[in-house]
Amino acid sequence: MTEVNSPPRPGGWTRLVTARPRLTLLAALVLTVLAVLAGSGVADRLGSGGWEDPDAQSTYATRALERAFPESQPNLLLLVDAGDASVDSPAVRAEAARLTARLTAEKGIVGVGSYWAADPSTAPGLRAKDGHEALIAARITGDEKTMGETLDRIAPSYRGEQGPVKVRIGGIVAVRHEMQTTIQEDLTRAELIALPITLVLLVMVFGSAVAALLPLGIGIVAILGTNAVLSGLTAFTDVSVFAMNLTTALGLGLAIDYALFIVRRFREELSTGAEPLGAITTTLRTAGRTVLFSALTVAVSLAAMLVFPQYFLRSFAYAGMAVVLLAAAAALILLPAALVLLGDRVNALDLRRAFRRGPRTAGAGAAEGGRGWARAADLVMRRAPFFALGTTAVLVLLGLPFLGVKFGTADDRQLPSSAESHVVQQHLRDGFPGSPGGGLEILAEGKATEAQYTAYKARVVALPAVVQVDGPLVKGDTAYFTVQPEGEAVGDPAQHLVGDLRALKAPFDTKVTGTAAVLVDSKHAIGTQLPWAGAFVAVVTLLLVFLLTGSVLIPLQAVLLNALSLTAMFGAVVWVFQDGHLSGLLGFTSPGSIETTLPVLMFCVAFGLSMDYGVFLLSRIKEEHDATGDHERAVRLGLQRTGGLITAAAVILAVVMVAIGTSRVTNTKMLGLGIALAVLMDAMVIRSLLVPAIMRLTGRATWWAPAPLRRFHARFGLSEGDVHPPRDAGNCPTSHDGPADESGDDNGDGSPDASSGLREVQRTG
Repeated sequence: MTEVNSPPRPGGWTRLVTARPRLTLLAALVLTVLAVLAGSGVADRLGSGGWEDPDAQSTYATRALERAFPESQPNLLLLVDAGDASVDSPAVRAEAARLTARLTAEKGIVGVGSYWAADPSTAPGLRAKDGHEALIAARITGDEKTMGETLDRIAPSYRGEQGPVKVRIGGIVAVRHEMQTTIQEDLTRAELIALPITLVLLVMVFGSAVAALLPLGIGIVAILGTNAVLSGLTAFTDVSVFAMNLTTALGLGLAIDYALFIVRRFREELSTGAEPLGAITTTLRTAGRTVLFSALTVAVSLAAMLVFPQYFLRSFAYAGMAVVLLAAAAALILLPAALVLLGDRVNALDLRRAFRRGPRTAGAGAAEGGRGWARAADLVMRRAPFFALGTTAVLVLLGLPFLGVKFGTADDRQLPSSAESHVVQQHLRDGFPGSPGGGLEILAEGKATEAQYTAYKARVVALPAVVQVDGPLVKGDTAYFTVQPEGEAVGDPAQHLVGDLRALKAPFDTKVTGTAAVLVDSKHAIGTQLPWAGAFVAVVTLLLVFLLTGSVLIPLQAVLLNALSLTAMFGAVVWVFQDGHLSGLLGFTSPGSIETTLPVLMFCVAFGLSMDYGVFLLSRIKEEHDATGDHERAVRLGLQRTGGLITAAAVILAVVMVAIGTSRVTNTKMLGLGIALAVLMDAMVIRSLLVPAIMRLTGRATWWAPAPLRRFHARFGLSEGDVHPPRDAGNCPTSHDGPADESGDDNGDGSPDASSGLREVQRTG
């Protein structure tokens, strides 16, 4: 008969969060309301750029040219379509003149020019090759928010039919503004998709509507709190609007993961007859520690993006770290208070009862589910070399397309093909001479004579891959040249030309900018900082997993297997989004390249989520190994107890990421679908096949550590559950915290009882 243990004494943290649970929840409600107020309208304060290195030569040159030659740096384009008529017809010329005059008189608009008023030497670039379209160009002044407001104010009166012509609005301001608006709309739609589906899945996992609502509430609190944090950060630094997608995805996904883990353990403790306070005490001492550890590992992976200069990446670090820590805090503060108040009512509205015929049926079904994971672990460990080599080979094969990756910059093709600004840019690419927007610009600073400018221009013309050189346009001691390279705007010839231009000697200071130059500088910035980011993630992850397990080998396995789990994601990203496979089905336009910062972002997010599931599994394996000293039994029971939970959490997070992946913006679609794939591969392949196979091959050496590190772990290490000496693996456990018999029997006599069955329900999800 199972020994009855005295109720555990609440620790300091438990007493703090459960002493006045109603007051705790009331304070949380007040803070949530304040977060809603602080975070309202945050999307309007976020930027839609941030891919460039702010300290790069190209960034300096772009800003200097905008100051010195605003009329020659247009960010607003009006595509004038004359239909079947020629743009040179009198009626079209008259209407174009009226549009140009109106635009010149608008507040916040400078540097208005057009094909009809252009210098003859530059006019051909502003007229379509078929003669039916031409451009009016201008510059909107101010910061990104001001430019967006100006565009919203003037666009309705210029867009559409204007006399004999039709006008479409494009340019970089229109692209970024339309991207920001589209992301906000898509995020709202993603939340409307994800929330009800997530709730249904949670009800299926818990069987109780009350228990299912708790994780959802924690996720909403984390999202609202993060929006307030991002709103505050906009007062000090630039933050990308793309970060809001990560806030929603991680806020829901991780909050649900953490709440699943805690609520499952709490219900497990209640099933043994524990009082609510005793149950939450044990839950926080076991599952609570794992949740804290998991949150730290995810936060570390996301923090690595802070080493990069691009604010696009730094924004994801801000949002990701905030939402992870807030989700963990809510799970460790609000959830215990709610569970103490609910007690046994956490099982209220049990939707499974209609399908049950009694406790023994429930227990038998749960035991069968647990035995399924146990049998899978036994099979994998019996054929460990086959599963280890076979799974590794498949993952490497899936990742091979990434060897052909081509990096590029984000442009209008991030938007759906029907977006107005995308339509304008596509018309420029297809119908206008040269490569509009793809030229390189040379900023020349310092005193120079006309002869020196002419000689320098001749040397530029002589460089390989140069098609045409225009300029210089001179103002005082500053001038600039425009260089048209061969091929695509960010093709290899254009990128090589950037290096040639920067190496070319001149009697004045020169700096090169343009699309290809921005890409070259971005790749250099990422390449320089990537080793530091990788080392930071690896070292801190190794340390955290060592503190969890006390093993030297397990942290190395964790890092290598997590990295291996990402191969399918990276291979799919190139095969789908770069090469364009499935573009019709998924509804996007492939630019033929991957935006430079996306792989870094996806690695940090997916690696952190892999560690999240790894910690859940390893903590339970460690607990079983400490209890029994039997390595293979610990691996089998660890997978048996957490396999269902990890799979359920991964499916729910994948649903959230797929909802994000329904976005019409390609980068967001890539992020959502790619990470959904990585999460499922990690939970269903790495945790189910590779981890047990590798741990079977490493055997008892898995837990080895030199004596100094063992002492370090004994003093500073953490684990799920209290450390207790190993007992004989064949003995029946005498504590509800120890491993049950594989059949789901806690009585030791081969017959499942109701409490063991209910515990198995919670363990397997």
